[in-house]
Amino acid sequence: MPNLKLIGMRLKSVTNIQKITQSMKMVSAAKFARAERDLRSARPLGAAAQSFYEQAEVGSDKEAPKELYVAICSDRGLAGAVHSSINKKIRAELHEKMAAGDDLSTVKVICVGDKSRAFFQRFFGANLVMVGSEIGRLPPQFGDAAKIANAILTCGHEFDTGKLVYNKYKTVVSYDTTVIPIFSQETVSNAEKVTVYDSLDADVVQSYMEFSLASLVYYCLKEGATSEQSSRMTAMDNSSKNASEMIDKLRITFNRTRQAVITGELIEIISGAAAL
Repeated sequence: MPNLKLIGMRLKSVTNIQKITQSMKMVSAAKFARAERDLRSARPLGAAAQSFYEQAEVGSDKEAPKELYVAICSDRGLAGAVHSSINKKIRAELHEKMAAGDDLSTVKVICVGDKSRAFFQRFFGANLVMVGSEIGRLPPQFGDAAKIANAILTCGHEFDTGKLVYNKYKTVVSYDTTVIPIFSQETVSNAEKVTVYDSLDADVVQSYMEFSLASLVYYCLKEGATSEQSSRMTAMDNSSKNASEMIDKLRITFNRTRQAVITGELIEIISGAAAL
Protein backbone atom coordinates (compact mmCIF):
# COMPACT_ATOMS: atom_id res chain seq x y z
CA MET A 1 0.00 0.00 0.00
CA PRO A 2 1.39 3.47 -0.88
CA ASN A 3 2.61 5.61 1.98
CA LEU A 4 0.02 8.26 2.77
CA LYS A 5 2.63 10.76 3.95
CA LEU A 6 4.72 10.42 0.79
CA ILE A 7 1.67 10.92 -1.41
CA GLY A 8 0.76 14.05 0.54
CA MET A 9 4.30 15.44 0.17
CA ARG A 10 4.24 14.69 -3.57
CA LEU A 11 0.86 16.38 -3.92
CA LYS A 12 2.09 19.49 -2.13
CA SER A 13 5.24 19.57 -4.28
CA VAL A 14 3.34 19.38 -7.58
CA THR A 15 0.90 22.04 -6.37
CA ASN A 16 3.79 24.40 -5.64
CA ILE A 17 5.32 23.66 -9.04
CA GLN A 18 2.00 24.52 -10.69
CA LYS A 19 1.96 27.88 -8.90
CA ILE A 20 5.47 28.60 -10.19
CA THR A 21 4.64 27.66 -13.79
CA GLN A 22 1.48 29.75 -13.73
CA SER A 23 3.45 32.75 -12.44
CA MET A 24 6.11 32.26 -15.11
CA LYS A 25 3.43 32.09 -17.78
CA MET A 26 1.99 35.43 -16.65
CA VAL A 27 5.47 37.04 -16.60
CA SER A 28 6.27 35.64 -20.05
CA ALA A 29 2.94 36.93 -21.39
CA ALA A 30 3.79 40.46 -20.24
CA LYS A 31 7.32 40.26 -21.67
CA PHE A 32 6.00 38.76 -24.91
CA ALA A 33 3.61 41.68 -25.44
CA ARG A 34 6.51 44.14 -25.13
CA ALA A 35 8.85 42.04 -27.30
CA GLU A 36 6.22 41.77 -30.05
CA ARG A 37 5.71 45.53 -29.96
CA ASP A 38 9.46 46.19 -30.21
CA LEU A 39 9.79 43.67 -33.04
CA ARG A 40 7.54 45.74 -35.31
CA SER A 41 10.01 48.61 -35.23
CA ALA A 42 13.05 46.34 -35.68
CA ARG A 43 11.83 44.45 -38.75
CA PRO A 44 12.23 47.36 -41.23
CA LEU A 45 15.83 47.75 -40.05
CA GLY A 46 16.56 44.08 -40.72
CA ALA A 47 14.77 44.08 -44.08
CA ALA A 48 16.78 47.12 -45.25
CA ALA A 49 20.08 45.50 -44.26
CA GLN A 50 19.18 42.25 -46.02
CA SER A 51 18.05 43.97 -49.22
CA PHE A 52 21.57 45.36 -49.80
CA TYR A 53 23.08 41.88 -50.10
CA GLU A 54 20.21 40.75 -52.31
CA GLN A 55 20.33 43.74 -54.67
CA ALA A 56 24.13 43.84 -54.83
CA GLU A 57 24.27 40.05 -55.41
CA VAL A 58 27.13 39.66 -52.96
CA GLY A 59 28.74 36.24 -52.86
CA SER A 60 32.06 34.47 -52.55
CA ASP A 61 33.52 32.66 -55.57
CA LYS A 62 36.29 30.92 -53.66
CA GLU A 63 36.43 27.13 -53.81
CA ALA A 64 36.84 26.73 -50.04
CA PRO A 65 35.77 30.00 -48.40
CA LYS A 66 36.29 30.54 -44.69
CA GLU A 67 32.91 30.38 -42.99
CA LEU A 68 31.50 31.64 -39.72
CA TYR A 69 28.30 30.54 -37.96
CA VAL A 70 26.71 32.82 -35.36
CA ALA A 71 24.13 31.10 -33.12
CA ILE A 72 21.70 33.73 -31.79
CA CYS A 73 20.42 32.25 -28.51
CA SER A 74 20.20 33.53 -24.92
CA ASP A 75 21.17 32.55 -21.38
CA ARG A 76 17.70 31.53 -20.22
CA GLY A 77 16.01 28.16 -20.56
CA LEU A 78 12.56 26.67 -19.85
CA ALA A 79 11.45 27.74 -23.33
CA GLY A 80 10.89 24.47 -25.15
CA ALA A 81 13.11 23.72 -28.16
CA VAL A 82 13.73 27.37 -29.03
CA HIS A 83 17.50 27.10 -28.42
CA SER A 84 18.11 23.48 -29.41
CA SER A 85 16.57 24.07 -32.85
CA ILE A 86 19.33 26.59 -33.67
CA ASN A 87 22.06 24.28 -32.35
CA LYS A 88 20.73 21.29 -34.28
CA LYS A 89 20.48 23.26 -37.53
CA ILE A 90 24.12 24.33 -37.34
CA ARG A 91 25.17 20.81 -36.36
CA ALA A 92 23.28 19.36 -39.34
CA GLU A 93 25.06 21.71 -41.75
CA LEU A 94 28.46 20.91 -40.26
CA HIS A 95 27.75 17.19 -40.50
CA GLU A 96 26.84 17.65 -44.16
CA LYS A 97 30.19 19.32 -44.74
CA MET A 98 31.94 16.46 -42.97
CA ALA A 99 30.05 13.91 -45.08
CA ALA A 100 31.08 15.78 -48.24
CA GLY A 101 34.73 15.63 -47.17
CA ASP A 102 35.13 19.37 -46.49
CA ASP A 103 37.74 20.62 -44.06
CA LEU A 104 36.06 22.02 -40.93
CA SER A 105 39.21 23.85 -39.85
CA THR A 106 38.06 26.84 -41.92
CA VAL A 107 34.63 26.85 -40.23
CA LYS A 108 34.18 28.61 -36.90
CA VAL A 109 31.21 29.11 -34.55
CA ILE A 110 30.30 32.04 -32.31
CA CYS A 111 27.70 31.48 -29.60
CA VAL A 112 25.57 34.47 -28.64
CA GLY A 113 24.03 33.27 -25.39
CA ASP A 114 25.12 30.65 -22.92
CA LYS A 115 22.54 28.03 -23.97
CA SER A 116 24.50 27.08 -27.09
CA ARG A 117 27.93 27.02 -25.43
CA ALA A 118 27.70 23.57 -23.82
CA PHE A 119 26.27 22.06 -27.02
CA PHE A 120 29.10 23.21 -29.30
CA GLN A 121 31.80 22.56 -26.70
CA ARG A 122 30.65 18.95 -26.71
CA PHE A 123 30.32 18.39 -30.47
CA PHE A 124 32.54 21.02 -32.12
CA GLY A 125 34.83 22.34 -29.40
CA ALA A 126 37.69 23.00 -31.84
CA ASN A 127 35.47 25.22 -34.00
CA LEU A 128 34.18 27.39 -31.15
CA VAL A 129 35.94 30.77 -31.08
CA MET A 130 33.81 32.98 -28.85
CA VAL A 131 30.85 32.89 -26.43
CA GLY A 132 28.74 35.89 -25.43
CA SER A 133 26.88 35.74 -22.12
CA GLU A 134 24.32 37.89 -20.29
CA ILE A 135 22.01 37.67 -23.32
CA GLY A 136 18.24 37.54 -22.85
CA ARG A 137 17.99 38.77 -19.27
CA LEU A 138 16.89 42.20 -20.49
CA PRO A 139 15.22 43.27 -23.76
CA PRO A 140 17.93 43.55 -26.46
CA GLN A 141 19.08 47.05 -27.36
CA PHE A 142 20.95 48.33 -30.40
CA GLY A 143 24.01 48.96 -28.23
CA ASP A 144 24.11 45.25 -27.37
CA ALA A 145 23.89 44.37 -31.08
CA ALA A 146 26.72 46.80 -31.86
CA LYS A 147 28.96 45.09 -29.28
CA ILE A 148 28.14 41.66 -30.73
CA ALA A 149 28.79 42.91 -34.28
CA ASN A 150 32.15 44.33 -33.21
CA ALA A 151 33.03 41.01 -31.54
CA ILE A 152 32.17 39.16 -34.78
CA LEU A 153 34.41 41.44 -36.84
CA THR A 154 37.31 41.20 -34.35
CA CYS A 155 37.00 37.53 -33.39
CA GLY A 156 40.28 36.67 -35.13
CA HIS A 157 38.68 34.51 -37.83
CA GLU A 158 38.98 36.21 -41.23
CA PHE A 159 35.81 34.75 -42.71
CA ASP A 160 34.65 35.18 -46.31
CA THR A 161 31.01 34.25 -45.72
CA GLY A 162 28.95 33.76 -42.58
CA LYS A 163 25.50 32.90 -41.36
CA LEU A 164 23.37 34.37 -38.59
CA VAL A 165 21.16 31.52 -37.35
CA TYR A 166 18.14 32.69 -35.35
CA ASN A 167 14.46 31.95 -34.70
CA LYS A 168 12.05 34.02 -36.77
CA TYR A 169 8.78 34.70 -34.97
CA LYS A 170 5.62 33.70 -36.85
CA THR A 171 2.79 33.26 -34.37
CA VAL A 172 2.40 32.72 -30.64
CA VAL A 173 2.82 28.96 -31.08
CA SER A 174 5.25 28.78 -34.01
CA TYR A 175 8.60 30.08 -35.22
CA ASP A 176 11.08 29.19 -37.97
CA THR A 177 14.79 28.63 -37.56
CA THR A 178 16.14 30.96 -40.24
CA VAL A 179 19.54 31.86 -41.70
CA ILE A 180 20.73 35.31 -42.79
CA PRO A 181 23.98 35.41 -44.82
CA ILE A 182 26.73 37.85 -43.90
CA PHE A 183 29.93 38.67 -45.77
CA SER A 184 33.33 40.16 -45.07
CA GLN A 185 34.35 43.62 -46.22
CA GLU A 186 36.61 42.15 -48.90
CA THR A 187 33.81 40.02 -50.32
CA VAL A 188 31.44 42.99 -50.48
CA SER A 189 34.06 45.26 -52.05
CA ASN A 190 34.75 42.70 -54.80
CA ALA A 191 31.08 42.21 -55.66
CA GLU A 192 30.38 42.98 -59.32
CA LYS A 193 27.56 45.46 -58.68
CA VAL A 194 29.57 47.29 -55.99
CA THR A 195 32.77 47.78 -57.97
CA VAL A 196 30.97 49.94 -60.56
CA TYR A 197 30.95 52.81 -58.04
CA ASP A 198 34.29 54.61 -58.19
CA SER A 199 33.54 56.88 -55.24
CA LEU A 200 33.35 54.02 -52.72
CA ASP A 201 36.54 53.80 -50.72
CA ALA A 202 37.45 51.25 -48.04
CA ASP A 203 36.37 53.50 -45.15
CA VAL A 204 32.86 53.94 -46.55
CA VAL A 205 32.43 50.20 -47.09
CA GLN A 206 33.80 49.42 -43.64
CA SER A 207 31.47 51.92 -41.95
CA TYR A 208 28.48 50.52 -43.80
CA MET A 209 29.45 46.93 -43.05
CA GLU A 210 29.70 47.68 -39.33
CA PHE A 211 26.31 49.38 -39.23
CA SER A 212 24.70 46.76 -41.48
CA LEU A 213 25.98 43.87 -39.34
CA ALA A 214 24.82 45.60 -36.15
CA SER A 215 21.38 46.13 -37.72
CA LEU A 216 21.13 42.46 -38.71
CA VAL A 217 22.23 41.27 -35.26
CA TYR A 218 19.74 43.65 -33.61
CA TYR A 219 16.96 42.31 -35.85
CA CYS A 220 17.92 38.70 -35.08
CA LEU A 221 18.01 39.42 -31.34
CA LYS A 222 14.53 40.95 -31.46
CA GLU A 223 13.12 38.03 -33.48
CA GLY A 224 14.79 35.56 -31.14
CA ALA A 225 13.58 37.33 -27.99
CA THR A 226 9.98 37.34 -29.24
CA SER A 227 10.17 33.67 -30.23
CA GLU A 228 11.71 32.80 -26.86
CA GLN A 229 9.02 34.57 -24.82
CA SER A 230 6.19 33.04 -26.87
CA SER A 231 7.78 29.59 -26.59
CA ARG A 232 8.29 29.98 -22.83
CA MET A 233 4.69 31.14 -22.41
CA THR A 234 3.47 28.07 -24.31
CA ALA A 235 5.81 25.76 -22.39
CA MET A 236 4.69 27.09 -19.00
CA ASP A 237 1.05 26.77 -20.05
CA ASN A 238 1.61 23.13 -20.99
CA SER A 239 3.49 22.55 -17.74
CA SER A 240 0.60 24.01 -15.74
CA LYS A 241 -1.86 21.73 -17.52
CA ASN A 242 0.34 18.68 -16.91
CA ALA A 243 0.69 19.63 -13.24
CA SER A 244 -3.09 19.95 -12.99
CA GLU A 245 -3.53 16.43 -14.37
CA MET A 246 -0.94 15.08 -11.92
CA ILE A 247 -2.68 16.83 -9.02
CA ASP A 248 -6.00 15.22 -9.95
CA LYS A 249 -4.43 11.76 -10.10
CA LEU A 250 -2.53 12.26 -6.85
CA ARG A 251 -5.66 13.44 -5.07
CA ILE A 252 -7.53 10.34 -6.19
CA THR A 253 -4.65 8.13 -5.02
CA PHE A 254 -4.41 10.06 -1.73
CA ASN A 255 -8.15 9.72 -1.03
CA ARG A 256 -8.15 6.02 -1.90
CA THR A 257 -5.13 5.37 0.30
CA ARG A 258 -6.62 7.34 3.17
CA GLN A 259 -9.89 5.46 2.83
CA ALA A 260 -8.00 2.14 2.83
CA VAL A 261 -6.12 3.15 5.99
CA ILE A 262 -9.39 4.15 7.73
CA THR A 263 -11.07 0.92 6.64
CA GLY A 264 -8.13 -1.13 7.95
CA GLU A 265 -8.24 0.63 11.31
CA LEU A 266 -12.01 0.05 11.59
CA ILE A 267 -11.55 -3.62 10.83
CA GLU A 268 -8.90 -3.90 13.55
CA ILE A 269 -11.18 -2.14 16.06
CA ILE A 270 -14.18 -4.34 15.19
CA SER A 271 -12.06 -7.51 15.29
CA GLY A 272 -10.65 -6.54 18.67
CA ALA A 273 -14.12 -5.79 20.06
CA ALA A 274 -15.43 -9.11 18.75
CA ALA A 275 -12.58 -10.98 20.38
CA LEU A 276 -13.56 -9.56 23.76
